[in-house]
Formats: sequence, C-alpha cells, structure tokens
Amino acid sequence: MTSSSKLMMFGPLPIRILAGITFIVHGLPKFENVSGTQGFFGSMGLPPELAVPIGLLEVIGGIFLLIGVITRITAGLFVIEMIGAILVAKLSKGFVGGYELDLLLMAICISLLLTGPGRISVEWDILKRELFPKGKEAISQLRREQESLTKH
Repeated sequence: MTSSSKLMMFGPLPIRILAGITFIVHGLPKFENVSGTQGFFGSMGLPPELAVPIGLLEVIGGIFLLIGVITRITAGLFVIEMIGAILVAKLSKGFVGGYELDLLLMAICISLLLTGPGRISVEWDILKRELFPKGKEAISQLRREQESLTKH
C-alpha cells in the first residue's frame, strides 16, 4: 500500500467529525422546546410528530458520525433528511442564506456513504470491520459496471 493510499484512509475523518458536530448542534435545540418545534414543522406542512424523530436522528446520528459507527447507514439517512429539508423548507430562500448548508451537508454525507468512516473510527479501529460491509461491495460492483460500460 502506498503512502498516498494510507493517507486517503484518513480523508473522511475531518468531514465526518465536522458533520457530526453540525448535526448534533442543529438537533439539540429541537428538544429545548418540543412543542415549538412541532409547531414549526406543522407550519411548513410537515406532520408535527416528525420533530422528535428528526431531532433524534440529528443528535444520535451526529454522535454516530462523530465516533465513526454505522457511518454509511447514518450518512444515507442524513442525505434523505437534507433532500427533504431543502425541498420543504429551504429551496424558496435561494442558495445563499437558504439551502447552501444543507447542500454541503448532503454532499459530505454522500462522500461518507461512498467512503465509509475511514481511519480513527469505532468501525475501523475497535471493531476492525464496517457494520455495513455490503455498502463497500455495492460501490465496487457499481464501479465495475461503469468501467465495463465505458470500455464498450
């Protein structure tokens, strides 16, 4: 393994940590005033009952990203959440001051979905395996299929 390949294994670390912190910081206020958060969700046409599950996703999922466990699954859930947030709440506000952060978080989560947790994570350093190893196999299969298509 080349030194470049070894360094690439650390690539997900900074984005995983910053995304985890960001989701936690955005999830915690949803629990400070649950009825207010439910009212906000209702005013956007969303079921108010979604406030608690979304808050839990952001806090627990943020912790999962931060420590690097169930990274691919968590990132996939965050991609879905960010698509919903952009379409329901942010799209009408435009890019700047609207959905730029959500789009950036979605791109980070897509990257984590593709790469996994990387080094310095519970999955890599403690468990010595990914909890969702089929994700890596699925990505590898997609790459092989794309390569075969481009050769023809």
